Amino acid sequence: MIKAIFMASENLGAQQQVTSIDLVTGKGIKGDRNFAKAQWPGQNITFIELEEINAFNAQFGQHIALSDTRRNVITEGVRLNDLVGQIFQIGDVSFKGIELCEPCATLGKLLENDGLTKKAIVKAFTHKAGLRADVLSDGQISVGMSIESGVMQPLT
Repeated sequence: MIKAIFMASENLGAQQQVTSIDLVTGKGIKGDRNFAKAQWPGQNITFIELEEINAFNAQFGQHIALSDTRRNVITEGVRLNDLVGQIFQIGDVSFKGIELCEPCATLGKLLENDGLTKKAIVKAFTHKAGLRADVLSDGQISVGMSIESGVMQPLT
């Protein structure tokens, strides 16, 4: 299920929480910093599990907000790592899971504090920082919608 949605109009700009987003095939989220960019595969949209954010906060005594991960969609109850190489659907919108959205030095720098170094943050989120996906059809997704795992198919 989608728990929260965020977008930023410019690179490293403030994440704005929204209740829904409009998606365009092959381009991503209308109004987002990565819209119509193709610098790397899966740049259309990013997902992260609420469970991983909560586990990070509990393990390290942190209080990072959902927007602090810089991911677009916060999910709950879906193992995103399993969607790499899969086609999945949210409402009428289809997506292709491209690769894990591994943490980078920028995320480490944004989250570092007196109690946690950049390196420790990157290590803690490795293989747990979400999924990069491509948008395969136009449409809108909203908070509360489910990720349809029953329609997952391997890519050909």
